[in-house]
Amino acid sequence: MRDLREYAKQTNVRLALGAFILLFVVGVVLVWLIYGGNAAGMAFTCLLAALFPVILILFIFVAIEWILKHARPK
Repeated sequence: MRDLREYAKQTNVRLALGAFILLFVVGVVLVWLIYGGNAAGMAFTCLLAALFPVILILFIFVAIEWILKHARPK
């Protein structure tokens, strides 16, 4: 029997990684093709800056999950 929660978690991680890869690679390449190298560098910098709050929120969720997992009585 397969653990469906683990499968769903793994699928969500893969979807998120695929979305970020598409955003960074396709987005920056399109900016580079249309506007040039300097604009592509700035686009990459802006995407990294926009990624910071997302990573911060994910870190908070992981920390809350860890606290709740260890706070439950056994």
